Amino acid sequence: MREEAMTAVSGTRDDVLAVLDRLGVDRAVLAGGDIVARSPIDGGEAGRVTTLSAADVDALVRKAHAAQLAWRVVPAPRRGELVRLLGEELRAVRTDLGLLVTLEAGKILSEGLGEVQEMIDICDFAVGLSRQLYGLTIATERPGHRLMETWHPLGVCGVISAFNFPVAVWSWNAALALVCGNSVIWKPSEKTPLTAIAVQAAFERAAAKFGSAPDGLSILAQGHADVGQALVDHPLVPLVSATGSTRMGRAVAPRLAARFARAILELGGNNAAIVAPSADLELAVRGIAFAAMGTAGQRCTTLRRLIVHEAVADRLLDRLAAAYRSVKVGDPREAGTLVGPLIDKASYDGMVKALAAAKAAGGTVIGGDRVDVGSGDAYYVRPALVVMPDQAGPMLEETFAPILYVVRYRDLDQAIALQNGVPQGLASSIFTTDMREAETFMSPAGSDCGIANVNLGPSGAEIGGAFGGEKETGGGREAGSDSWKAYMRRATNTINYSRSLPLAQGVQFDIG
Repeated sequence: MREEAMTAVSGTRDDVLAVLDRLGVDRAVLAGGDIVARSPIDGGEAGRVTTLSAADVDALVRKAHAAQLAWRVVPAPRRGELVRLLGEELRAVRTDLGLLVTLEAGKILSEGLGEVQEMIDICDFAVGLSRQLYGLTIATERPGHRLMETWHPLGVCGVISAFNFPVAVWSWNAALALVCGNSVIWKPSEKTPLTAIAVQAAFERAAAKFGSAPDGLSILAQGHADVGQALVDHPLVPLVSATGSTRMGRAVAPRLAARFARAILELGGNNAAIVAPSADLELAVRGIAFAAMGTAGQRCTTLRRLIVHEAVADRLLDRLAAAYRSVKVGDPREAGTLVGPLIDKASYDGMVKALAAAKAAGGTVIGGDRVDVGSGDAYYVRPALVVMPDQAGPMLEETFAPILYVVRYRDLDQAIALQNGVPQGLASSIFTTDMREAETFMSPAGSDCGIANVNLGPSGAEIGGAFGGEKETGGGREAGSDSWKAYMRRATNTINYSRSLPLAQGVQFDIG
């Protein structure tokens, strides 16, 4: 069944071309190629982008490697100046780049702008970090010696990003990698090639203002899976940060491990929120609504499982059902729209399949219908609320769509067991005003996820904290905290400034 949209979406090709012009991107990039640039808003084609082949990757990596050899000896605060200039370029184009994110990924305007703001924020963070790449002086047991730890640039860093955060994921990695003395090669999603081109143009403007950035410091590698695989396999790429599905991670991780390269994996999330009896339900409804419906359910941190205490379940479900019925689904460029389109037909088909499986498992589905926007090539859906008898079947898998499964619980131990009872371990939250419940949830006996929140949903994060998760989420960490260490190599140094040679652990070895 389809719902009728309030207004039909208009064509997006002209909007895409106009914003590319304002962003300084030559329209010739759309002249022809293997990648079709589409807008999920109406499914229309904006142009075609030329791709690389796997055979092209070697030359690009070697170019990036040569750039890194020059960049690694530039003082870190000077490297930070390039990232500062990148941040200024992003500030100058924030409105247009945010609009392009909306046009190409389907996010509502505030989310498109918010994604570019994340890029600016991580640049600011990295500029400060460029003067704080601290090592340690360590107490030594040997007199006349100094023991210390230093950090050095790593090499060429590969970045493989997904469509749902088409520009922010690159920046989380690139800003840190650059101030750490590395070069970057970026393989963006085939579904969002245009935002990547616009970001590369912004970087090149920043590099021109910087004046002495080596050629090849940041390279854009548009292509299909074979390009990503060639990047993963290249011996001159010591680190690959890959964002995508767990299935993708299962392919990437063994290939990196086979050559002892590093992996930063940001994979699937099947995130839950617990609503305790003491929860502020008004606060919970607002937090749940954004976490479950924002970005049309296409965030890795999207709330997908709601674990509600039986004492408050009926009241909460009534309020959630009303919110789900009232939310505006439609053109993400329009004021008041909160849920834009799914990225493509494959995502819609996955949602339909998951809802059918939920019904077969005894679930009651509210919503989930396709919304008619006047274009058969665009896929808008009303978010689905699914009340399940227990946690099973499709609840154990991540469906990249706005489906929120709801189950009831009786005590906190049961709720935490349900929260942890899935293969993924990215984000989690609890709504409670009970300090003991909150502290238990964040304790070693609580959530097993990389992100654990109290009185807000699991979706959305600030760049000051390390972002990532455990289990099938991959274990990677990006952005803030000490995530910079993944982009550097550590050296332990001992200096003997005495005239004797005492050995550690009291070992004696006298030769004369």
